[in-house]
Amino acid sequence: MAAGAPGLTLRIERRLPVPPARVFGALVEPGQLERWWGPGGFRASVLQMDPRPGGRYRIAMRPPEGDTFHVTGAFLDVARPTALAYTFRWEEPDPDDRETVVAVSLGEDHAGTLLTVTQGAFATEARRQLHRRGWSESLDRLGEVLSAAP
Repeated sequence: MAAGAPGLTLRIERRLPVPPARVFGALVEPGQLERWWGPGGFRASVLQMDPRPGGRYRIAMRPPEGDTFHVTGAFLDVARPTALAYTFRWEEPDPDDRETVVAVSLGEDHAGTLLTVTQGAFATEARRQLHRRGWSESLDRLGEVLSAAP
């Protein structure tokens, strides 16, 4: 993995009104993940999902306009329902893209679950901000999906 610039990591928190086990399922079950993954207007298709240490995933992302692109990686840690870590790599990378590591923690909260996503290290501030926008919009969609589900 190529090293990014020191300190260029991303951290986002969300409080979700459901238990950690439901959130974890939405993170690793293809049918659920496809309902929320990606910024607003994007559609996702899970092409591969093997959520165990060493298992791989591959997701196709289709923007509202433009060509489909892919995200792929390997699971590093799978501790149902409290933690998930995996590598993150664009198959059609921008010159400033680097493989990063995403770590997700799910803690019980008075209202349900406190979800924390950390990702990095990024090569440039522009790439970190791109991911901040993507995660923010994706997690907003996740909250909507989980709030609407029975």
